[in-house]
Amino acid sequence: MKKHPPPRNKNGHDPNQAEFGIIWELSAYPYKLRAGDIFRFDGRLCRVLRVNYSSAVVIMNQPLRIFKTRFDKPVRFQPPPKRFYISPQSEVTVLNRKAKR
Repeated sequence: MKKHPPPRNKNGHDPNQAEFGIIWELSAYPYKLRAGDIFRFDGRLCRVLRVNYSSAVVIMNQPLRIFKTRFDKPVRFQPPPKRFYISPQSEVTVLNRKAKR
């Protein structure tokens, strides 16, 4: 019957390789955006739609446009949201995520 190898530490830390352990330390404040996050950019709220390894898709509502036509008729126009791409590791303050204690 085949024996399983002896159990190791869960984090894979080997005390004989102290230099290698420094490379694998996890940062205390990971700035990874997630889908559904909301943050403020240029004074407007933005929502993250989709995140992959290289970019995050963000939408931002544009302000309502009110103007008058040539015949003095007031018109209200709501433009579609603006879509842009940012890095998923962007250091933005996420407004709807609760901090871990």
